[in-house]
Amino acid sequence: MFKDHKQRLSSMETLIGQGTKAEGKFHCETGIRIEGEYHGDIDCKGDVIVGEYGLCKSSISAQDVTIAGVVYGEVYTRGVLTITASGQLHGNTKAHSLVIQEGGLLNGTCLMEKPTVSSASPLAPHADKPRAEQEGKTKEKKALQAG
Repeated sequence: MFKDHKQRLSSMETLIGQGTKAEGKFHCETGIRIEGEYHGDIDCKGDVIVGEYGLCKSSISAQDVTIAGVVYGEVYTRGVLTITASGQLHGNTKAHSLVIQEGGLLNGTCLMEKPTVSSASPLAPHADKPRAEQEGKTKEKKALQAG
């Protein structure tokens, strides 16, 4: 357990602690955890965690975002947006995946994008078409070949 905790702390290199108020434009290569109050834009290549005591009035862009506190603003993730039972997002989001635990709030709109899949992939030959349409075309091909 100690090793896991230590690894997690090393990947979360920036902390805005409880009782701290900060504002401005924040750019970061690793992760950030916000337990205090932050006003301004956050552009992070790592993960952003807004802790239970965290309050952000921000536009947040990051790999994964976890909200256990309150965020007023836009959230853009290249991965997963998680809103915990105590979390609140008052604003719009764009994410590849969204998890809202019971009790969590999302007051805004959500646009979800699937990661692009190569059309040459044998697992998803027609991923952009509805299943019923794919099955219908397969039946038509078989009927033409048999006839």
